[in-house]
Order: sequence, then structure tokens, then C-alpha cells
Amino acid sequence: MNVIIVGLGRMGIGLARKLDRQGHNVCAIDQNPERLEELGEGYTGRKLAGVGFDRDVLAKAGIDRAEAVISCTTSDEANIVIARIARDSYRVPRVIARMYDVTKADTYRRLGIQTISTTDWGVRRACELLTYHQQDSVFEVGTGEVQIVRADVPPLLENLPVKEITVVGEIKVVAISHNNQTFIPTSGTLLGHGDVVYAAVASSSLEKFAHILGKTE
Repeated sequence: MNVIIVGLGRMGIGLARKLDRQGHNVCAIDQNPERLEELGEGYTGRKLAGVGFDRDVLAKAGIDRAEAVISCTTSDEANIVIARIARDSYRVPRVIARMYDVTKADTYRRLGIQTISTTDWGVRRACELLTYHQQDSVFEVGTGEVQIVRADVPPLLENLPVKEITVVGEIKVVAISHNNQTFIPTSGTLLGHGDVVYAAVASSSLEKFAHILGKTE
């Protein structure tokens, strides 16, 4: 995965090192060149000195090929600006912004921007958000017999109709988020690049849903 990390405080350095060790193609950005050196000799990814919301800097970082952008500077405002540029201008599929003011988190999630906070938990959660590829339960209905599950559309399901991931009485796609807009699909709606589907899944069929997604990898 091509990942851009903006802001090399404790969280940014931890993320860059961890994702680099996991084999991802990481480009770390910070306006302070000394911060880049703190990544250490073991870091094998790219380093880039500059302001994270400068489009020329982002272009040098390869944002047009990025599959994920994590903005974790010390400024909520800068993090959101970077996240919005990545999401709206470059259609980066996975965008994460660090938020110190957690009261704003829901607002930005509705815009398709995941938010994280606190350094140790944030490193773990950011890695989870980048690497989940099957399903992420976001809501339980009743006593848990049915769950609303969020999932990225894997590449080999792109341009296929919703009915391909529908199982009568077990799995039904109830919404799709596409380019920051969410709508209710029909069975013939085509799944697109970067789409996120929300499906009502019987708890007994969670493994089946994971298989439907996983078999396309």
C-alpha cells in the first residue's frame, strides 16, 4: 500500500516506522527536516521536507498514487485541511486525521474522514483502519442478531452489481458511500473504486460476508 504520513511527532514517527516494517511504501512529510532524521536508520521509506497541505509537496509525495493519507500534525485545522485535500481533490480511498478536539470527530466521519486521537491507541487504530479489508461492525440491531457492517469494496468487485454481494435473508447492502456521498443502492448499482458498503448482515453470516469479500483478493 502507498501511504503518506504528514506530521512526525510521536504518533507520526511510530506509524511511519511500523508501516514501513510491515512492507508498505511510506512517504513521511514534515516541515522540520530534523524530524525526518528521527525516523532512524531502520526506516527505508521516503522522506520529504515541506508543509503538508502544499499541493506541490503532496505531488512530490505521490498523492496521485496514494492509497492512504494520515495527517497527524499538532494542528487539528491543518490535519483536516490535508485530509479534505486528499479526499476531495485526489480521491484517496483511505484518509485519517488526528483530532485533539474529539467533539468534531463525528462531523468529519460523515465527510468520509476517519479520526484518531492519543498516541499509543492512535498508532494501533490507524494501522487497523488502513489494513481492514473484510468487515468492520459499526452497529448491532436488537440483541445482536443482525449487524450493520462496513466494508471497503475490494478491487475485483469493482464494476460488479450490488447483487453479487447479496444473499437473500442473510446479507443485504443498505447503503454505499461514494466520493463522500452516501445513498441507498438498487440490486443493479455498480460498485466503484474506493466505495464503502454498509450491509445488514445476520450475525450467523458474518464469516460468509467476509468470504465474499476475501475471495476476491
